[in-house]
Amino acid sequence: MSDMITADLVDLDLSADTKEAAARALAERMVALGRVTDLDGFLADVAAREAQMPTGLDGGIGIPHCRSAHVTEPTLAFGRSAAGIDFGAADGPADLIFLIAAPAGADDAHLTILSSLARQLMNADFTAALRAADDPASAAALIRGDAPADTGAVAPAGDSAARGTHDSAASPVAASSGAAADTTDGAAADATAAGGDVAGAGGDGAGVFRIVAVTSCPTGIAHTYMAAESLENAGRAAGVEVVVETQGSAGFTRLDPAVIAAADAVIFAHDVPVREKDRFAGKPVVDVGVKAGINRPAELIAEAREKAARGEMTGAAPAGRGTPVERAGDSGDGYGTKLRKWLMSGVSYMVPFVAAGGLLIALGFAIGGYEINKAPSVMDHFVWTQADSWGALLFQIGGVAFGFLVPVLAGYIAYGMADRPGLVPGFVGGAISVTINAGFLGGLAAGLIAGGVVMAIQRLNIPAALRGIMPVVVIPLVSSAIVGFLMFVVIGKPIAEAQKGMTDWLNGLSGANALLLGALLGLMMCFDLGGPVNKVAYTFATAGIAVADPSDSAMKIMAAVMAAGMVPPLAMALATTVRGKLFTRTERENGKAAWVLGASFISEGAIPFAAADPLRVIPASMVGGAVTGALSMAFGATLRAPHGGVFVVPLIGNPLPYLVALAAGVCVTAALVIVLKSLSKEAPAGATGQAVEGAAAAAEPKQSVAA
Repeated sequence: MSDMITADLVDLDLSADTKEAAARALAERMVALGRVTDLDGFLADVAAREAQMPTGLDGGIGIPHCRSAHVTEPTLAFGRSAAGIDFGAADGPADLIFLIAAPAGADDAHLTILSSLARQLMNADFTAALRAADDPASAAALIRGDAPADTGAVAPAGDSAARGTHDSAASPVAASSGAAADTTDGAAADATAAGGDVAGAGGDGAGVFRIVAVTSCPTGIAHTYMAAESLENAGRAAGVEVVVETQGSAGFTRLDPAVIAAADAVIFAHDVPVREKDRFAGKPVVDVGVKAGINRPAELIAEAREKAARGEMTGAAPAGRGTPVERAGDSGDGYGTKLRKWLMSGVSYMVPFVAAGGLLIALGFAIGGYEINKAPSVMDHFVWTQADSWGALLFQIGGVAFGFLVPVLAGYIAYGMADRPGLVPGFVGGAISVTINAGFLGGLAAGLIAGGVVMAIQRLNIPAALRGIMPVVVIPLVSSAIVGFLMFVVIGKPIAEAQKGMTDWLNGLSGANALLLGALLGLMMCFDLGGPVNKVAYTFATAGIAVADPSDSAMKIMAAVMAAGMVPPLAMALATTVRGKLFTRTERENGKAAWVLGASFISEGAIPFAAADPLRVIPASMVGGAVTGALSMAFGATLRAPHGGVFVVPLIGNPLPYLVALAAGVCVTAALVIVLKSLSKEAPAGATGQAVEGAAAAAEPKQSVAA
């Protein structure tokens, strides 16, 4: 295997003054060696990763990194900046910059090597030696681990036995390449080895406070292992036994159940869901973002000890930690950020019910006609040879699926706030909302109330004898009773009145008001290409048709939203076809796929273009989306299906004007993008891929819909 870093990949006088310029300078060295095949495509992937979370670390370190299809082999490039470059670390600019490039299908051994480097960056001797290196060859040798002994080389980072002390400076690559062969599920085997004999640690183990931890990050290359090393070091300093399970890109080796059972507390330092989280139920939990595990491990250990001393029960996400499905950010998230994450949790689970139920209902109308909603139950009347019976069957199945929308929305909002204990009161509150005709507004309120009630109960100091029955008996009983009382007696009726008022307002829209609403929804659909703003517009539209007999206004809104959502990818596909020279080879290839994605109403097909060139692509998309949304409303096009793109044109009212509206928006956006790129003196996609909403949407987990 060729060396992952050579002298040609080291720049000890990095002159870049921004993180984007630094990434480009180091990536150009990779391109020159044939390690990266498409510079702009690779930088777009780096930017998308950076948009998820800044890669600056305390101690003057920046670690931009990503997995990319444009990388031919795992590669490290190192730059040293005299002035420092801002990578978003709390303590200021970074002077040591590592660009880590992993192929999309990198094997476990290579990822283990990268993870060992990440661990070694927590070693002050290693970073001091890099700052003192006087030529590229010695810096590359130090990182590879084959530096002479007088450089201060230390025990291999990949050697779990040697991680107990850090007296010397690093050999991450050499050590890890041997260690990787011994792992069964990936890079985390070292964590198990480090704590495999819990009872033996600290002599007889008497009086030793034990913590098990899980670390993970979106890419699973760097932050995951740096957090693990940081927690282990802080544990040794505090006299606490810390055993870490790293859930990285190379897979993970599960902690021994006996190790978990013996633990006094748990620390989750993660930005992606903890896998098999139920293993840690019944213990005090500190739940934070992965960077907190790197930057303030001593505080986390102290917090875990305090929670254990207070006897706090676990199993719920503490306030401010976002959703269990999509935890992102740190404990400093503002209330608005937390609220958005909770609501998006509910929406993400609701969308599949919307798509399945809506399409089934639409197919029922297509087969059986618009009177099919008056057909008797197929339980009582079903003739195998009659199209009307099949239409009624599809319509009634879709109606049942739609019946789950509000309960699922409420249940998973509560789940996002309080984890599994929030499901029961959330679903109960959502079902009550349907019963009292409070609709989606009631579902939103019920979910937030249910989550808040459960979180309040979980903060109580419960006697140890009752903790076992809290999740399955006490919390569901008490929280459901409280939520039911509030929905039936206190807030249900006002919310139902508000829902009725909103419905009446929509039904009364006409003329200029309808055009403005269509334009606004078009702008929202194209603003972040599948992100939160897009989802707000999509949910607003689907809420209107999520009934057996939607109003004409609601179907017009759904048509406008779907048309606008198709504009960005179709426009990018058209632009790359008409003026291909303005785009990179990778973008032209993405343009071919964007035809299909756009036609299928998957706005995310435009994300690669927005991530590479946000200042031109996103505004142009918004203008085209507004044109299409307004024209669709003006033409009176209607749609009963919440998804499907051009493949549900037969289900669209006034289909030809609808397609004209779509074509107009696509042409406007494509023309604007071509003009803006032609006027630019920069290289195409000279985009450093700065982190904007469009790029952030690329990194956010979401349903494969335009919502």
